[in-house]
Amino acid sequence: MQYRKDRYGNELSALGYGCMRFTRKAGGIDLPKAEREILKAVELGVNYFDTAYLYPGSEAALGEIVERNGLRERVRIATKLPQYLIRSRAAVDRYFDEELKRLRTDHVDYYLMHMLTDLEAWEKLVSLGIEDWIAAKKASGEIRQIGFSFHGNTDMFLKILAAYDWDFCQIQYNYMDEVSQAGRRGLEAAAEKGIPVIIMEPLRGGRLTGLLPREAKELIAAAGKKEASGSKQSAAYTPARLGLRWLWDQPGVTVVLSGMNTEAMVEENCRLASEALPGCFTAEERALTEQVRAILNARIKVPCTGCGYCQPCPRGVDIPSAFRFYNDVYTEGRISGMRGYFQVVGLRKEPALPTQCIGCGKCEQHCPQGIAIIAELKKARKALLPLPVRAAIAIGSRFIMAGGKKRAAE
Repeated sequence: MQYRKDRYGNELSALGYGCMRFTRKAGGIDLPKAEREILKAVELGVNYFDTAYLYPGSEAALGEIVERNGLRERVRIATKLPQYLIRSRAAVDRYFDEELKRLRTDHVDYYLMHMLTDLEAWEKLVSLGIEDWIAAKKASGEIRQIGFSFHGNTDMFLKILAAYDWDFCQIQYNYMDEVSQAGRRGLEAAAEKGIPVIIMEPLRGGRLTGLLPREAKELIAAAGKKEASGSKQSAAYTPARLGLRWLWDQPGVTVVLSGMNTEAMVEENCRLASEALPGCFTAEERALTEQVRAILNARIKVPCTGCGYCQPCPRGVDIPSAFRFYNDVYTEGRISGMRGYFQVVGLRKEPALPTQCIGCGKCEQHCPQGIAIIAELKKARKALLPLPVRAAIAIGSRFIMAGGKKRAAE
């Protein structure tokens, strides 16, 4: 594992563990599975673990695993204040105290103002006395370092960066977001101020790995075969490797978060992180990235990362799944996209289709990507739900409901 330093010289693993995507099962997070994956990550050198108040069950799961295995001194915990829910100074204390209880700790190593999108959101907190609150918590040791996570445009990021003496920040950044969100300009501005940058969505919620178009996957596989033929080693050349190395190549990047949910993924990403030195990206990899980016830009319809901030929909629409399979129609093929949507969403006992949208706009208020969700859902509906698919869903739903009633009667 390679390590990079925070503002005060503490070593942070180049690979961080994003705890938003723990595997779930009926009733909540699959805790034994998450525990095995976290222990494997710690064993391989990961020491930065990122969670948030609004990640369902995540803080409590992380806290229980860390406490049970005596890991508190070996890991750095990052969590977030849901600033968009704050209406008073008392609410700040209430949320923070609840987070400490969930995490089973007396301090948070890295505390973030969650999802700032504009300067106004920070100024609202300032008007409630957040600066004095932060100073008091840092003085007591309950918060070690303070930062913010950001979704918005580059100019707004620069304004927030300049508005306070931050210890670190967290941005969405990958080779598809180089000139959007905070972008490379924001990353380099933070580096110039000596502010460490934590990277979220490095692979765009899988969009740059398993959900890549077939053409892009074949391009990367061919590059891997070429590389292997030129050396004695045949290390796996994968889309994840391309995306992660693109980030670690940049000295302004401190930690790259990955929402790992298999032990194999943990092992592979830790192996990649062991080679994570600035300047590691080759000219061949850079050219390959440009080719993949061109393919994606030509095909992706909605820049959804599957983060889930738009959920829950008041009408039950599964928005991230609708956009995932809508994009699949154009990246994997029409039949593949519709089939996937039918299987994953269409056959649910509780309907979650775009047809249920009433255009209330609640989802758009929370979307970090600024997607025009209502308009895009209409397009997704047209692509994913032609008449034959709607008919199949209706028949399948009746079958499922009939089966449920039969089991209840038995």
